[in-house]
Amino acid sequence: MAREVKLLGIWPSPFVFRVKVALQLKGVDYEYFEEDPFNKSPKLLESNPIHKKVPVLIHGEKPINESLTILEYIEETWQNNPLLPQDPYERATVRFWAKFVDDLFWNKAFAAFIAKGEAKEKIEKEVIEGLEKIDGAIKEKSSLFNSAAGGESIGFLDIVFGVIGYWLPIYEEAGSMQTHTQKFPAIAEWTTKFVNHPVIKENLPSTESLLPFFRQVHEFVSSASNN
Repeated sequence: MAREVKLLGIWPSPFVFRVKVALQLKGVDYEYFEEDPFNKSPKLLESNPIHKKVPVLIHGEKPINESLTILEYIEETWQNNPLLPQDPYERATVRFWAKFVDDLFWNKAFAAFIAKGEAKEKIEKEVIEGLEKIDGAIKEKSSLFNSAAGGESIGFLDIVFGVIGYWLPIYEEAGSMQTHTQKFPAIAEWTTKFVNHPVIKENLPSTESLLPFFRQVHEFVSSASNN
């Protein structure tokens, strides 16, 4: 019998990782479908016709797209083990920093990953400025980061910030970026606690597998830009 909840993803994606973790924390049984980014399935194209990308959560044949939107949907649909704080102000603060992280990663860090020369250096400075703000947020608002607060649970911001603490250092090595994420003390400390959580360990791709993948991505993008 087919499961009611399905997830379309690709294994190296930090955004797919977010959804996997949230579903497991909520105890949701789901069926996972690995997509080929170079040969997208009819199901993916049908479920996300605008962006044609993963992750896509399908619940009762209804598709939900974009990882932050999916996390909100999971939180509202399965209310056990809450990921968001109960206080409205704290919930708003969590949403602000979640959006800040995604804007930094997509609009700045990925741009630095594929850029060259002076353009790369300029964007790297902007990434560093963003990392300084994130480092400060972890120090000042540690109660919103369950891992930073030493809690045994994982919250919404912990799930979202994984892209900075774990994936960005891999981008730095694969793309020869000089942003040095792990030199920021609060980010480094939070990352250590985060990656040692049992649910995170279970779902986190190894750096040994991610690094060659993103090196290939970098080479592919570089060669394409030279043509």
